[in-house]
Amino acid sequence: MVTAFILMVTAAGKEREVMEKLLAMPEVKEAYVVYGEYDLIVKVETDTLKDLDQFITERIRKMPEIQMTSTMIAI
Repeated sequence: MVTAFILMVTAAGKEREVMEKLLAMPEVKEAYVVYGEYDLIVKVETDTLKDLDQFITERIRKMPEIQMTSTMIAI
């Protein structure tokens, strides 16, 4: 099991909309709107690093409301 925390910058005013979309995804275990440099922090769990890579590149980064991500893999 791979656990990662993804920090995201969203389009202005889209934070809650994006959070709701993310929470509907089975890989997303928690999601919070935060203040500061980033707009969201999301806890994700996947079976493998390859699954995590595919989740980020194919699902997260293809959402037009998400402008930037920074992923931290927990050990």
